[in-house]
Amino acid sequence: MGLREWEMGGVLFSPFLVYVLLALVLTGVLRLVVQATPLGRWIWHEALFDAALFVCVLFLVVRLLGAL
Repeated sequence: MGLREWEMGGVLFSPFLVYVLLALVLTGVLRLVVQATPLGRWIWHEALFDAALFVCVLFLVVRLLGAL
């Protein structure tokens, strides 16, 4: 995909929007997995964990798909 803008109907869209949406979905899936396992008991502050998990997943998505 790369970090080049897409044009749809004369409107430019950043691929970063797609990366953020993909990272949000992956974060939600990972969060459900963590809650279903005993790992969920070790989370001290859930909001901070969710934010950190989202940032890490977003980094990985951009790193993996940004080079295409």
